[in-house]
Amino acid sequence: MIETLNLRPLTARSVVLSTLLGCHPPELRARHLVRVGEQFGIAEGTVRVALSRMVAAGDLVHVEGAYRLSERLLRRQARQDESVTPRTRAWDGGWEIAMITAERRPAPERTALRQAMAALRLAELREGAWLRPANLLRERPSIVAQQCTFLEGRPEGDPRELAAALWDLPCWAALAVRLQRALEEAQPLAERFTISAAVLRHLMTDPLLPDELLPETWPGPGLRARLAEFEEEFGRLLTDHAVAPRGRPAAESRSR
Repeated sequence: MIETLNLRPLTARSVVLSTLLGCHPPELRARHLVRVGEQFGIAEGTVRVALSRMVAAGDLVHVEGAYRLSERLLRRQARQDESVTPRTRAWDGGWEIAMITAERRPAPERTALRQAMAALRLAELREGAWLRPANLLRERPSIVAQQCTFLEGRPEGDPRELAAALWDLPCWAALAVRLQRALEEAQPLAERFTISAAVLRHLMTDPLLPDELLPETWPGPGLRARLAEFEEEFGRLLTDHAVAPRGRPAAESRSR
């Protein structure tokens, strides 16, 4: 299943990172992360080495015996959460248009801006002009506010044709269907965990268009629902087998 989707096998780092990205707040003690690793056949020493390396790389912060996501990964978690539960508003047909007005930008700033625009789910119509339907509620990072001027307008032509030109909707939908089927059919926990991480990455590229601009059968909602079922299942496993103290029933631990 994983091979057909070209997914890489789990590593200690990917297990730790995916686990913390799914926790709210994103913080666990080393012994809890070691127990999570045990569920995937990863040795304690391997998990602890991964934790040390992730702290050194700036992925995690070690505070009072617990490991938490760094600021950079907290921003990623926020984007991930918004992909799973997007904040939308009723669409009245308007489009938000971002024109890049800053001049003489160094290459790192240009790269950072492109990443920020993609995170806002804007699509590039041409160099310096980005747009999307005005149906999302989200804050614009400072790099976008500093370099862009935002306008609102409506296309003269068919907005469905414009959306289809800006986003490859059939390609996104095809992979979403494959991922949902894989998540439903996979049996081993490690395989489902790997696929769920791929689902999250795919959802972060969902343009989150209004229903009026989507094909009749759009797999986004179904994929989110299946992911939510797996996350609930993994959350129970985390509580019962990782966070619960050794030798104490999970239900008793949760009641304290």
